[in-house]
Amino acid sequence: MEGFFKILCLLCLFSCINGYKVLVSFSFPVRSLNLLGEGFVRHLLNAGHEVTYITAYPFKDPPKKNFRQIDVSSTKALFANQDMLNTGYMMKNTNKNSIYYVQEIALHGAKAAFADKNLQELLEDTSVKFDVVVADLLETELYAGLAAVYDCPMIWFFSMGAHSVALRLVDQPANPAYAADYLTGHIPPLSFVERVEQLWGHIQWYFLKWFYTLPAEEAEYQRLFGPLLTKRGRALPDYRELIYNASLMFSNEHHAMGNVPATPQNFKFIGGFHIEDPPKPLPKNLQTIMDSSKHGVIYFSMGSTWQSKDIPTAVKEALLKMFGELKETVVWKYEEDLPNVPPNVHIVKWAPQHSILAHPNLLFFISHGGLLSSTEALHFGVPTIGIPVLFDQFMNVNKAVNKGYALMTRLSDKLPNDLRPLIREMLDNSTYRQKAKEASMIYHDRPTKPGAELVHWLEHVVKTNGAPHLRSPALHTPLYQKLYLDLVLVILALLFVLRKMLSLIFKKKVNELKKKN
Repeated sequence: MEGFFKILCLLCLFSCINGYKVLVSFSFPVRSLNLLGEGFVRHLLNAGHEVTYITAYPFKDPPKKNFRQIDVSSTKALFANQDMLNTGYMMKNTNKNSIYYVQEIALHGAKAAFADKNLQELLEDTSVKFDVVVADLLETELYAGLAAVYDCPMIWFFSMGAHSVALRLVDQPANPAYAADYLTGHIPPLSFVERVEQLWGHIQWYFLKWFYTLPAEEAEYQRLFGPLLTKRGRALPDYRELIYNASLMFSNEHHAMGNVPATPQNFKFIGGFHIEDPPKPLPKNLQTIMDSSKHGVIYFSMGSTWQSKDIPTAVKEALLKMFGELKETVVWKYEEDLPNVPPNVHIVKWAPQHSILAHPNLLFFISHGGLLSSTEALHFGVPTIGIPVLFDQFMNVNKAVNKGYALMTRLSDKLPNDLRPLIREMLDNSTYRQKAKEASMIYHDRPTKPGAELVHWLEHVVKTNGAPHLRSPALHTPLYQKLYLDLVLVILALLFVLRKMLSLIFKKKVNELKKKN
């Protein structure tokens, strides 16, 4: 018995020695992003690390050990009157993404988080130390200042896959001629018009970033972090160098989704890490509904940001009428009570999505196409009908359609009529379910689970002092060298000199001939 306790003590000591202090920042006030942050917290705590979590959605029952949360829920005021997050408004405004809006709202979200008194208290405390910082990128690099404050390695997390917005920080941007793009929603192979749109979208994005957003970020960085570094007796690093100094980038994506461009060694795909597998049991009422459905269940959810309650009344009534004509059971995540609901339609204000998707009676999923929902459908092998609204949702749904396990329609006043034939096609054609299962098999066929991979690479970064051996040489290669512009200039100079020499020789020969004549 005494030997057992000695071994136990040694194991505890080993755990304490090898546990790292990790700062995890998911401060943007969107619930789906914070679900990803909670996934980081869960895996890191299970691995024995000490986690400080910056979030707009604090745990109601936080972990008791090795955990501290920094509540920045004041940032939710940022979205209090945002039309683009209203489902009814977006029914008439889903034509394209606003590049300006995405960059602007990301920067405002970061500024609001750093203005929160709870985060300010953390940053002002010079006794606090961290071994590594993990931050959600979301189109602003202002969070890189956290790594400057704590003088530790930085790991970015990008929720929208291997996109140029993210790749430019650890390697080089993906070529718009053949890379899927959330700004346009296009996926390869691209037509001539689509390639033009992609190129123009990238030009717009970089123009806005370099001449508007980046200078604004840099000024905010100096204002926020300059005094904090002075207080710690260190100089403030140059912002335009700091943002490219990340050791690693995690991506919430998996190759099974398709159309993934080439990535460097320090770009790691951990799509699905937030999913609890096996999922928790369903509540009794939902379990009964799912189990007793003779013809199967259709699950309809527009996610946590774009809510079904904001759909115009006439469209909601038409959807209920259309769903009521089906023999299948429909579970609709709807945030309020809804009158005149048909017998086969069940309204739930909160839906345990993982548990619903895992149920064998589920036929398919009607979704907004967010990357979390898309990944969860892939994880459980469920075909989908996508109704994209904004951001990366068009790209996500297009990828699934291209893989053969999804159909797509647009969010509009005609949604009930547009959905009807797609539902019938999904019910009558088993190919979609078969393709979903095939894609799910590819997704699960990996050497380790994504949560374990997340922990491994984070620990690797700390152990190797920032993992410089993983970084791409492209980061240190100027654009003119990547494009061989210096070589082109040398060749042009040589050709110019050669032309001059030949011209002089020719003139000399002509003059000699003239003298002879």
